Amino acid sequence: MIRNILFDLDDTILDFKVAEREALTKTLLYFNISPEEKILTRYSEINKQQWKLLEQGKITRDDVKIKRYEILFGEMKITQCSPREATKYYEEQLGKGHFFIKGAEEVLKNLSVNYRIYIVTNGSTKVQTGRIKSSGIEKYIDGVFNSEKVGCEKPGRKFFENCFSHIPNFKHDETIIVGDSLSSDIQGGINSGIKTIWFNAEKNENKTDIIPDYEISKLWDLLEVLKNIL
Repeated sequence: MIRNILFDLDDTILDFKVAEREALTKTLLYFNISPEEKILTRYSEINKQQWKLLEQGKITRDDVKIKRYEILFGEMKITQCSPREATKYYEEQLGKGHFFIKGAEEVLKNLSVNYRIYIVTNGSTKVQTGRIKSSGIEKYIDGVFNSEKVGCEKPGRKFFENCFSHIPNFKHDETIIVGDSLSSDIQGGINSGIKTIWFNAEKNENKTDIIPDYEISKLWDLLEVLKNIL
């Protein structure tokens, strides 16, 4: 029987794509850069690449924050602001407000009655704290585990072992992780010996060898899956 649900935050509970686009647009305008579509799209691509490298332990968190702007500004020949200044302003904007994935708030409210809910995220502590507070989901969750505070990233086993050590009466067979990332959330669950649910909202084909125990495309489907897990 499942008692503990670990939820990824970005693009599982909160819509990071929308938040990223809005924060980047504000950042570019602040530095008198036109937020053209090609810039917004390319930033998102670069950002994903840098976070993947962090997951793999090839770069540091600070590298991610600065390098994405160094690459973007270099490619777009933007010279009117430094990557470090852009990073600071961008994170300030990203930490304000929130955008829910469809059904997320209602699902958390429903699940919180019978399950202990924890957030597991690789996002920056300051940014994620601001977004969680803005969203009002604190009343539904029992804890937040942020890799920046823990000192290691998903999908690393050490990250999950640290989380487990802070969950009262923790048992592996009573715990499941829900997330949109195969390489971070699902692989992390596999590494740490817990069940996994891949939230595949866009119904993408899984072209990896990372196989989740369950797959859903709508968060409401999670309720039915949990009922059927022994």
